[in-house]
Amino acid sequence: MLSDILQKSFLENRVLDYIVCIAIFLVGILLIQIIKRISLKRLKAWSKKTATTIDDFLIGIIETKLIPLLYLGVFYLSLNNLTLGPVVSRYINVSIAIIITYFAVRLIVTVINYSLEQYWVKKEVDAGRKGSLKGIVMILKVIIWGLGITFLLDNLGFQISAVVAGLGIGGIAVALAAQTILGDLFSYFVIFFDRPFETGDFIIIDSYMGTIEHIGIKTTRVRSLGGEQLVFSNTDLTNSRIRNYKRMQKRRVVFSLGVVYQTTLDQVKELPVVIREAIESVPDTTFDRAHFASYGDFSLNFEIVYYVLSGDYNKYMDIQQEINFTLKEEFERRGIEFAYPTQTIFMEKPEATC
Repeated sequence: MLSDILQKSFLENRVLDYIVCIAIFLVGILLIQIIKRISLKRLKAWSKKTATTIDDFLIGIIETKLIPLLYLGVFYLSLNNLTLGPVVSRYINVSIAIIITYFAVRLIVTVINYSLEQYWVKKEVDAGRKGSLKGIVMILKVIIWGLGITFLLDNLGFQISAVVAGLGIGGIAVALAAQTILGDLFSYFVIFFDRPFETGDFIIIDSYMGTIEHIGIKTTRVRSLGGEQLVFSNTDLTNSRIRNYKRMQKRRVVFSLGVVYQTTLDQVKELPVVIREAIESVPDTTFDRAHFASYGDFSLNFEIVYYVLSGDYNKYMDIQQEINFTLKEEFERRGIEFAYPTQTIFMEKPEATC
């Protein structure tokens, strides 16, 4: 009696075939649950003891990407024991292909996103560059999803080669029409990976100067000293000579001063020593030289060079001010006068005539 029931057919399959299908599916689900509860649980406990993050990342991949594919594999394996019509088989195969492509693309995107984030952490990039990283990830996502959909359509039997050829011709036309945009896009990648400047850096481009506020896919925005926002295309920046003052380790300072011609020779010889002591008395400075450089129209000119051990402009101005105060005090104490523009007119008295 039982054997007769098992041999009865419904929709071209015996009852026994349906039971085997269900049994395979349930056993497969049970095995996956065992893997999740035992193996995966142990892996998570082990990963908590390690200092690296790659093991946590791999466990997350297994849990969110591979386990769902195992469920799909068990479902597909169980259905192979049944005789299905061509239409049903076609729909199942298409559905499985779509699901596999979806998970595969998500897996690739996740791996790329993790790799770029690890690059960001290792380079100790500032928070502003994390926004740039998101822009790159978005572009890569579009490319990867496009390739994934193309691969899926090709496997589903669509004549994708003709479509790709048409897109290739159209792509050339679009590329020619959008040379500037594509150029800015490639320059964005150059700025991100080569890092000539970052958000917060003070830069000078030609006659423009300011602080980097935002680095976008097409443009970079700079806040000028006057308060207005300057917008540069990325191509303009990569093609320009940029002076980045944020990365200045120390500042070389050259300044000059003049004293009157009435200054005695002994005082002139003494002045380089006075200037050196004035500079060395200020912290965070390194004296380089001080020389009686030239005879001016109305002054004896000295040229002084020293280094400020910081790139901060305000600190440089504070140090220069302190040096000027010290020199003013020393000159007054020694009776040395600073020169200022003067002219001496010699008038000749005409001889008396008889």
